[in-house]
Amino acid sequence: MKNLDDKPALRSQMIAARRAMTPAVKAQADARISDQLSRWLERHQVRMLGAYLPMPGEPDLSPLYPQLLARGIGLAMPVVLEKHHPLVFVRWQPGDAIARDASGTPAPTARGEYLQPDAVLAPCIGFTNDRLRLGFGGGYFDRTLAQSPRPRAVGIAYAFSRVAFAAEVHDIPLDVIITDEGCWPPDTGDDQP
Repeated sequence: MKNLDDKPALRSQMIAARRAMTPAVKAQADARISDQLSRWLERHQVRMLGAYLPMPGEPDLSPLYPQLLARGIGLAMPVVLEKHHPLVFVRWQPGDAIARDASGTPAPTARGEYLQPDAVLAPCIGFTNDRLRLGFGGGYFDRTLAQSPRPRAVGIAYAFSRVAFAAEVHDIPLDVIITDEGCWPPDTGDDQP
């Protein structure tokens, strides 16, 4: 676990570590994360999942999405309508048109009704033992999780990206982190976060 309170430096180190993964190693890790997430979803009541379309280097869970739809789990993708605002979620399925949103992130172009997912996936550049998320620094997930009702927040990360940094006032712990090595904290199987 890397320990550094300089979040920009931690972010740079973790992004470099992700880029150093070979395509084969990354594909294997992504498949293990997808398997862990699939098992987690089997044990929890999630009808609508706030998923994500991966930025370069992020775990790519898109091969799992058609399987989740077949199991009756709806998918919603986050959209940034305005900087410094919470995310909104819109229904999505593979094949729907995507484009960059106000933050430059891939997002659905269709903007039908906004949905309230039961759980949202939050890709992490890094994460702490206290389930704090190190992201790109825009604060979108923290603002989203500060709203009520709050969905279950599921961090998605590579196990090697566990880091340590001091919490800031706006940091909101995720409910669980799912990595290529398992869940943190270990999943008890009940329907609590």
